Amino acid sequence: MGKNIVIENPEEKFLIEELGKRTDVKAERIKRFLAMPDLTKKENSPIKILADQIISLPIFDGFDLIDYSRIVTVKQNFDLLNTPKDHPSRRESDTYYIDDIHVLRTHTTTMWSIYLQTDGIMDKLEKDGQVQALSCGTVFRKDEIDRKHFPAFHQIDGLLICKKDKRIITLDDLKDVETKMTKALFGDDVEYRFLVDSFPFTDPSVQIEIKFNDDWLEVVGSGLVHAQVLKNLGLDPEVYNGWAFGFGIERLAMIKMGISDIRVLWSSKERITSQFKDINSKYKEVSKYPETSRDISFIIDSSINLNNYYEIVRDFAENLIEEVKLVDSYENDAKFGAGKKSYTFRIVYRSPERTLTSEEINKIQDEIRTETVKQLNAVLR
Repeated sequence: MGKNIVIENPEEKFLIEELGKRTDVKAERIKRFLAMPDLTKKENSPIKILADQIISLPIFDGFDLIDYSRIVTVKQNFDLLNTPKDHPSRRESDTYYIDDIHVLRTHTTTMWSIYLQTDGIMDKLEKDGQVQALSCGTVFRKDEIDRKHFPAFHQIDGLLICKKDKRIITLDDLKDVETKMTKALFGDDVEYRFLVDSFPFTDPSVQIEIKFNDDWLEVVGSGLVHAQVLKNLGLDPEVYNGWAFGFGIERLAMIKMGISDIRVLWSSKERITSQFKDINSKYKEVSKYPETSRDISFIIDSSINLNNYYEIVRDFAENLIEEVKLVDSYENDAKFGAGKKSYTFRIVYRSPERTLTSEEINKIQDEIRTETVKQLNAVLR
């Protein structure tokens, strides 16, 4: 491994202090996320076990390991990485905005510009003709609620940039790295394939899929560093080239260790965490606690993104909800008015750690109903 580089963000302390003064819903959500642990650093976490396994692979000898702020700028998160101005990921329904120019990072790909701007890295690139880095940590995206999605999750990114007079990087070079990484995680006999993909920051782009339980599952997205991104980073694409990859660790951990509910990864209960010793650990469900469901129906403006509703549910339910199912939706101008839409959701309550009481479920459900009216200007049905 190369150097362990911790990159401080001088704005972070000020931004967190300002968040602390705010009491609005958006600020409270962001403060809650920033208080959550980075599972790539938590002992007995499947996330740390997999991250450590990948970082320690021989193919990454000499790679710097980058640790940096979870708060980044819109420029770092989107603009420098060639994300189109109208891309859905830029919307507030997908990304947590602290203010107009700062967000919670949505991917660890943001490390590219941060790494290259670190003291000595550009000098090293000029002198040695090559730099290379890995970064892993928590990222944040608004999403639906089910057993496989959570708004805070973990990624690992890899980046290699070198001068063309040192080496011309090809997709075969990248595929070789990904093949070795996949076999290290899933064994030499794993069945895999490469498919064409598309990302704003790589061109051409590919993904690797593995055959698991008779299904093809995406493992890693990757590609050659886009010429425009090189320009954005102050590098001449006629002189430099490189490859990059990135993927979510939760998905791999759940596949590899037989975990069916993403909330298990966040548990601090010893009877759960004690099961995870190494990369070959298999999770055995402690107990299947009973589920309880509650329905909620309401009418809102049809232009409202449903991620806004899922955020309200998360505000009050913490990790006690297994899934939020859309049961029914329809429009009826005569009944509801133009531009309005009726939704019915079934909220499935189940803790991975204990049996829930009707009293606490009813309390949460009442809070969700009240806040749905308040935040979405909804009419309950």
